[in-house]
Amino acid sequence: MELQSIATIAIFVVISALIAAERVPRTIAALAGAVLVLLIGGLPQQDALHGNPSAGIGGVDWNTILLLIGMMIIVNVTRKTGMFEWVAIRTTKLAGGYPVSVMVLLAALTAVLSAFLDNVTTVIMFAPLAILIYERLQCNPVPSLIAIICAANIGGAATLIGDPPNIVIASAAGLTFMDFLSVNAPVAVFCLLGCVAAFALRYRRAFAISDQLRSRLMQFDEAGAIADRPLLHRCLVVIGLTLLGFTLHGALHLEPATIALAGATLMLVLHTEGLEEALKEVEWSTIFFFIGLFIMVAGLCRTGVFDYLSEGLVSITEGNPLWMALVLLWASAVLAAFLNNVAFTVMAVPLVQSLAIGLHPDMSVATAGAVYHAADVLPLWWALSLGACFGGIATYMGSAANLIVVGVAESSHHRLPVTRYLQWSIPTTALSLAACSLWLWLLFFR
Repeated sequence: MELQSIATIAIFVVISALIAAERVPRTIAALAGAVLVLLIGGLPQQDALHGNPSAGIGGVDWNTILLLIGMMIIVNVTRKTGMFEWVAIRTTKLAGGYPVSVMVLLAALTAVLSAFLDNVTTVIMFAPLAILIYERLQCNPVPSLIAIICAANIGGAATLIGDPPNIVIASAAGLTFMDFLSVNAPVAVFCLLGCVAAFALRYRRAFAISDQLRSRLMQFDEAGAIADRPLLHRCLVVIGLTLLGFTLHGALHLEPATIALAGATLMLVLHTEGLEEALKEVEWSTIFFFIGLFIMVAGLCRTGVFDYLSEGLVSITEGNPLWMALVLLWASAVLAAFLNNVAFTVMAVPLVQSLAIGLHPDMSVATAGAVYHAADVLPLWWALSLGACFGGIATYMGSAANLIVVGVAESSHHRLPVTRYLQWSIPTTALSLAACSLWLWLLFFR
C-alpha cells in the first residue's frame, strides 16, 4: 500500500476518534481531516468536489448538501410563524392536561413532524415546550424528553427527509421519497406504537397532580402562539407543494435537492424581508461537517479499503444476501450509536457500493447505478438506513437530535442521566432492530 494511502487511513481513523470522543467540535475535526487529505495528495481536489465515477469515488454529495440547505431555509422561515408552538399546545390540550397523555401525544406528534420536516428541527421545538408544560404541572420532564428523543429518531427513519442518513443513502442509491414511505414507514409506525405504548404503561401511575395544576395547562392560549398569520398561510402552501414535489420527484425526474431548493426559493420570494435571517439560521456547521466528511470518505475510497471490507463481509456471510443484510443492519446500529449516525452513514455508503460491484463484477463502474437496485443489493441499502436511524437512538451522541434534547434539558436545569436514558434507549433500539430484521425478511427474502 502506498504511503499516501496509509496516511489517508491514519487521518481518517484519528479524526473519527476525535469526532466520537467529542474532543473538538465535529465540524472543525471533519474540515481539518478533509484539508489534510487534500494536502498530502490522498485525493485530487477535482475528485473531492466533483467525484470520479470511473474510479468509484463520489466526492462531495451536493444533492445531500443542497437538500439540507433547502429544507433548513423552509423550516427557518416557518418557525417564525409560531406554527410549531400552536400545534404542540393544541395537541397538549387535546390530552386533557394529563401528564401521561401529554407525553404520548407529544411523542406521537414529534414522530410525525420528524418524518416530514426533520428530527433535529422538531426536537428544537418540542423539547423546550415539554419542559415548560411539565414544569407548570410540577412534574419531572425527563421521561417525556426521553420519549421525544426515541420518537424523533423513529419518525425520522420513516422518510427520505426525516433523518440525514436517509438523505445520504437516497442520493447515493437513487432511492425516491415514495421508496422510503413504502419500505421504512410501515416498520417505523410499528416501532413507534410499541415505544409509545411502553412509555404509557411505565408511567401511567407515575404522575400525580391536582386538578388545579392540570387546569393551568388547559389555559395555554394556542391562538396567541401564532406570530404572523399571513406568513403562516404562505408557508403552509410552500410546505404542501414541497412535500408533493418529494412524492412525485421520481416521476418528474428531479432530484430531491431540486425540489427542496425550489421550495426554499419560493419561500424566500414570498417572505423577502426574512432573507438574511433565514440564511443566517441555516445550520452551516452541519453543512460544513458533511462537506469535510464527504471529502475524507472519498479519500478513503481511493485507498481501496472499502473493497477489502466488502470482501470480508461477503466472506463472513458466505455471500448469503439475507445474512449480509442482517449483519449490516445490526453492525450499522452499533457503529452509528458510537460514531454518530450521520458520520457512520457517510462512511458506510462506499462499503455498500463496493459490495454491489463485488456481487455483480460483470457491471462496469460507470454503470454501477443500475446494480444498486439489484435484488440482492437493494436490501442492503434498507438495512443500512434502518440500522443507522434506529442505532441513533442508543446513545446520546448517536444522533444530533439526541444531543440537542440533552443540551436543552441541561440549560433548563433538568439533568438527563445517562443510566436512565440507556434503560430506555437500549431496549428500544434492540426491539426496533428485531422488528426491522423481520420486516426485511418479509419484504425481500420470504
